[in-house]
Amino acid sequence: MGTPVNRTFDPSPRPAPTLHRNIPFPVVDPPMRFPRLPLIAVLGAALLAAACTAEQAPAPKVLKTQTSADNTADFGAVSSDVPPPPKKKTDIAHTTEWPDATLESGTASISCSTDYVEQGDGKEFKDLAFFSVLDAMLPCKDAGVVRLRYRGRVASDFTTLIERVGNMAARMDIHQRILDIDSSGGQVEDAIRAGDIMAEAGWTIWVRENAVCHSACVLLLAGGDDRVISGAVGIHRIIRIQSEASSRAELSAELHEVHEAMKDYLQRNGAGVAVADFMMTVPNRSLRLLTPEELSEYGLVGRNAAQEDLDRIRLVRRCGLDFARRLDGFYRAYEQQCASLDTGVDAINDCGRALRPKYGFPDDKCPADSPLAALDVKPAQTADAAAEEGAIDVATKAEDARERAARPAKRRQ
Repeated sequence: MGTPVNRTFDPSPRPAPTLHRNIPFPVVDPPMRFPRLPLIAVLGAALLAAACTAEQAPAPKVLKTQTSADNTADFGAVSSDVPPPPKKKTDIAHTTEWPDATLESGTASISCSTDYVEQGDGKEFKDLAFFSVLDAMLPCKDAGVVRLRYRGRVASDFTTLIERVGNMAARMDIHQRILDIDSSGGQVEDAIRAGDIMAEAGWTIWVRENAVCHSACVLLLAGGDDRVISGAVGIHRIIRIQSEASSRAELSAELHEVHEAMKDYLQRNGAGVAVADFMMTVPNRSLRLLTPEELSEYGLVGRNAAQEDLDRIRLVRRCGLDFARRLDGFYRAYEQQCASLDTGVDAINDCGRALRPKYGFPDDKCPADSPLAALDVKPAQTADAAAEEGAIDVATKAEDARERAARPAKRRQ
């Protein structure tokens, strides 16, 4: 039997007693995402059975530049003179009358679970109208998680998809938002726009095993609050389509503007600007796969450093500097004393509870921001149980959710 392959993860700091039916995991913090524990891999019993027959894929030889065998139209980092968005752009956060839009550059589906082995990737959809997106995401409201699976090229309709799914998640108060992406590249300018949209909406970006994030897709990684990477990430030189350059100097001048835009984008999102320089050195017909060490060095994997700083500033503003320092101390002790326990979720949670008083938690001023605050809340009655008792009519509940989703989206605090 081969080594089990990790096919799912829990990127969310939201309290969630179980990710799958069979394997519970410790409750962690609510939507305030600083500080957080390391990403926890969670496997269901059925997933383990399926993984028994799967062999671990050998690590690619990442230090060599390799020629891509992918000659499809969506391969590459492309730059072109894209017209700016219209000045009178519809504010989709405050209306249900979204402009007509259809996804043509790839396939998208919505799932309310991170377990794609057991649950699949959900039903595909192309219509990006308000009620089409609402219907696709409605089951995710109670689950508290939406996973957007996208396979295709990065283009303007992909950016529209990201914007609209994120907006609908905000309307539904779905805080765990995951982009499960498999893309070999696309338009640089659209990747920057999509990355900036995700940076304001709390997305986790997942490149799962057997998926790729190449070329322009790499820019998307800078926009995520968290980046979970199991697949291949590679870069190469940008192509300037519709170029009239007849010399290297002229081509360099044309690429200078987009190169500077990439550097500005990477810098404001906490990633290394060296990525933009690196992308200019690998021939476009080749592909340079990044090592795990390079991904970490460039700030493209794990927790986003810029978002951590912003979360800490917000925490200090709400609860004070002393609170933040005590929280740091608690999590250092928690990771050393509790997180490594292999005696089960109850033992881990009990260990965390026992640590809290030593650091002054729960805090009277900020109880919701205190560590393991979810353990202090009694679990709510499930919708199914309530429906069985006649307390909730499921059809009415769905209609209420549709009405709530039609309200303006809340801005990220």
